Amino acid sequence: MLDLKFVRENPEIVKQNMRNKFQDHKLGLVDEVIALDAENRRIISEANDLRAEKNRLSKQIGMLMAQKKIEEANETKQKVAESAKRLAELEALEPEYEEKIKKIMMTIPNIIDPSVPIGKDDSENVEVQRYGEPVTPDFEVPYHADIFESFDGIDLDAARRVAGNGFYYLMGDIARLHSAVISYARDFMIDRGFTYCIPPFMIRSDVVTGVMSFAEMDAMMYKIEGEDLYLIGTSEHSMIGKFIDTINPEESLPYTLTSYSPCFRKEKGAHGIEERGVYRIHQFEKQEMIVVCRPEESPMWFDKLWQNTVDLFRSLDIPVRTLECCSGDLADLKVKSIDVEAWSPRQQKYFEVGSCSNLGDAQARRLKIRVNSKEKGKYFAHTLNNTVVAPPRMLIAFCENNLCADGSINIPVALRPYMGGKEKIVPKK
Repeated sequence: MLDLKFVRENPEIVKQNMRNKFQDHKLGLVDEVIALDAENRRIISEANDLRAEKNRLSKQIGMLMAQKKIEEANETKQKVAESAKRLAELEALEPEYEEKIKKIMMTIPNIIDPSVPIGKDDSENVEVQRYGEPVTPDFEVPYHADIFESFDGIDLDAARRVAGNGFYYLMGDIARLHSAVISYARDFMIDRGFTYCIPPFMIRSDVVTGVMSFAEMDAMMYKIEGEDLYLIGTSEHSMIGKFIDTINPEESLPYTLTSYSPCFRKEKGAHGIEERGVYRIHQFEKQEMIVVCRPEESPMWFDKLWQNTVDLFRSLDIPVRTLECCSGDLADLKVKSIDVEAWSPRQQKYFEVGSCSNLGDAQARRLKIRVNSKEKGKYFAHTLNNTVVAPPRMLIAFCENNLCADGSINIPVALRPYMGGKEKIVPKK
């Protein structure tokens, strides 16, 4: 969420940012919120004047009564009563205007970084760099569900009977591989200086609206009926929420945390949920990283975060590339975002396995995450997040890139301690 003062003083910058994000339908909101803000400030000013006048007249009444000037005192009382009536009207209007302003401000997109390429959607994202040589084996790579099934490693039929499409049972070596990847990612991030955390898997509505846009919330979040609780779509939500309404000493920054959680997503608007596969699903597990830092440090942390994911995937012999997300592909709260994509030998193309985002002070402003500086006073922190790994989607890339012609899967050296020392796993059929 932007600073209202910034919007008031820079309306054309805010409008041009909307055009850059291809959100011309929102242009009228800028003038609307500025008009509402002007009226709200007028109401507050009048209310403050009336309060001051009321205090002055109340003192005057006491003096007139002491001087036995009863008639003048009664006339003054009448003025106080009239002022009180008008003040009550204004006080009722203040929260009404503040709510209208807040609702609009929550839908005005954050100012994107000047380096972000302008484009309408993800088809116009820009490749930045490739890491590792994409390999095309001289044998056919099966569909990932078929690979898993060859190990008796997945049961989608049972999951469908229990929960419907978009769910799965992972079994045996594939389930162990899933857990091994999560554990390896945890230790990988701890070794890079991040503090490990297991957060709440449900959050309140004020945290939800603090960490994401309304459009994202509608498309992703599962609501717990009868309670002010939502299942998290990513642990970033509860990890950033950890700092809600806090004032943090500047010298304690940055906070660098890595978290494990299950994730739950409606996937509303997606092109269906695959019946055979785990690429787009309602439930998965993820290792995440978040940073809360000073504004001047967020560009540096942004580069460190996506590099962590690249390094982890390369340590597991998976070629990856980075993509700069264009303006139209950025969610409203994001300043800048880079996707990490893994190579799929079967599809002969890259696919998304993680996303790194710098949100500036947007989340901090909504959640009141402040920093106390001896030199600068109080200001809003910057927040960033990035996927470490998100199996089972990550397992698709892992199994395809480490698959052998005989159907076995090589276990990279880095992962072997988490797989009981195994150098490979062998299919059962």
